[in-house]
Amino acid sequence: MVKHFLTILVLVLVLGCIRENKDTQPRPNILFIMSDDHAYQAISAYDQKLINTPNIDKIAEGGAIFDNACVTNSICAPSRATILTGKHSHINGKIDNSSPFDTAQITFPQLFKKAGYQTAMYGKLHFGNNPKGVDDFMILPGQGHYVNPDFITPRGDTTITGYVTDIITDLTLEWLKKKRDKEKPFLMMYLHKAPHRPWWPSPEKFREFSKKKFPLPETLFDDYKDRGLAAKSAEMNLLLDLRYGHDSKIRPEILESMIPIDPYVEPYNWGGSDGFSTSYVRFNKEQKALYDPVIDSINVWFKDNWSSLSMQEKMEWKYQRYMQDYLGTISSVDDNLGRVLDYLEKSGLDKNTIVVYTSDQGFFLGEHGWFDKRFIYDESFKTPLLVKWPEKIAPGIRISKMVQNLDFAQTFLDAADINQPADMQGKSLMPLLLGQGKNWNREAVYYHYYEYPSVHMVKRHYGIVTEDYKLAHFYYDIDEWELFDRLADPMEMKNVYYDSSYNEIVIKLKTQLGELREMYKDSRELDLYYINKNLNN
Repeated sequence: MVKHFLTILVLVLVLGCIRENKDTQPRPNILFIMSDDHAYQAISAYDQKLINTPNIDKIAEGGAIFDNACVTNSICAPSRATILTGKHSHINGKIDNSSPFDTAQITFPQLFKKAGYQTAMYGKLHFGNNPKGVDDFMILPGQGHYVNPDFITPRGDTTITGYVTDIITDLTLEWLKKKRDKEKPFLMMYLHKAPHRPWWPSPEKFREFSKKKFPLPETLFDDYKDRGLAAKSAEMNLLLDLRYGHDSKIRPEILESMIPIDPYVEPYNWGGSDGFSTSYVRFNKEQKALYDPVIDSINVWFKDNWSSLSMQEKMEWKYQRYMQDYLGTISSVDDNLGRVLDYLEKSGLDKNTIVVYTSDQGFFLGEHGWFDKRFIYDESFKTPLLVKWPEKIAPGIRISKMVQNLDFAQTFLDAADINQPADMQGKSLMPLLLGQGKNWNREAVYYHYYEYPSVHMVKRHYGIVTEDYKLAHFYYDIDEWELFDRLADPMEMKNVYYDSSYNEIVIKLKTQLGELREMYKDSRELDLYYINKNLNN
């Protein structure tokens, strides 16, 4: 009897210690790092053809890299709304860049703040001037500027002299070092403008990368012969739609002098709402002196050589200029991320901080002859996702399961042991991150793009994607279906929807697509509602 009592007593004490340890274990900090339009193929942890990103790669080496991370709607503000709310665009209201966000929606920073976390946001939010649930913020208005950017803050607007990627990092480090309440766990959202268009590298990266040459994509000269009208009619071709001033840094006076000589140098293609002069006019005298030698060398070469180039050579030149500037901005992101990771390590914060690196969507880097995003095609649809949590996530693991930015909010809430609202539509990624993949039961993800007619003219479409296949329906002014075999045709060059050997796959995917639309409360009625709303506007 005494022996039995002692056994029970020991068990009670042991369980009590376990419970006490769980209750007193500090909740993890979360450092959420997001760049804008950062293609997964421009991270060396994914692909080493274009650029070396050693600091971003450290996150993958110390944790997990997702090979099939994707977005629900490949455009900036809607993607960010999905991340904040854990809900699809048709639920949170932000279906495109111009539609209003439903401010009644609960965002995950609000839930973190309510749960006792200190919260901060520095960098690019893209929509809204007063982020909810954030104790402190300094955000760019709209797209923001690369040089001498303006910031919106709780204390009033301000302009800071310098390069935006450096500045956002300086602000983030200052908060971590001086403003953070050491008695509380933190949620820090460290959000870069780069590498969003127009691509202005820092002066030193501009000099360095303007001398580089990059391998051409296999599909740079795609003729879209095995695709539908949507691919054929999109306006994001490097040669035809990449702007000379806005993107390639050709001065207006050079373009004016070439109008009678070259029909491909036309006034509409010079600049745009944030063209060469709009960005350049922000530079002070000292900054112009750093940029001008490179700009001048580009312009001299262009004036002397452009008109004698073949169409193929012009396409290749525009691709190289695009990559030089785009990748130059990414190199600064990587350098600055290294500064933050170094501080976490030196301060010891890294031991209990979940570090996430992602982008708001993917981006075309010349694949199919394109720049920009919007499509359900992989370069646009897939997004980088790297997650590190020392002693929790095994280092160097690769995850091939289909996951989305829809899942981020619930993942963070799960990691912090904060209750997840029942109306969130994602799934926590923690089972995958902690090696419990057998508990993951998602086979397919849902995608819906709305912003048409609009810039780049990518037609509205929705679809379903599995690890093996992709089925998309283009609608609004057309009614076309596309099916891609992701294993047999990874570059998505051939639509096999009308191939009879895929009939059973089409039937199965259409059934699953209908089930997903019902589960996520999307419908044909909503499609018609948004179409009519667009037409009336």
